[in-house]
Amino acid sequence: MAYAIIKTGGRQFRVAEGDTIDVDRLDVEPGKTTNFDQVLLYADGKNVTHGHPLISGARVTAEVLEQRKDKKVVAFKFKRRKG
Repeated sequence: MAYAIIKTGGRQFRVAEGDTIDVDRLDVEPGKTTNFDQVLLYADGKNVTHGHPLISGARVTAEVLEQRKDKKVVAFKFKRRKG
């Protein structure tokens, strides 16, 4: 089974044909395709190709299924009390 490791949004994802992944927001409308040019590794079952750090000329094409918002993240910062 062929798979690739791509980098997008500061994270790395292992993807294969037919996979659905959840990435950070892209500037692409739902139903359209996008290309991920930052391919770090490609394996087809027999051969493994890795880049230094990227494979030149490699690209993964994906279809955007939906754009959605996730839950709001609330962060607090506390300072140590002084007695």
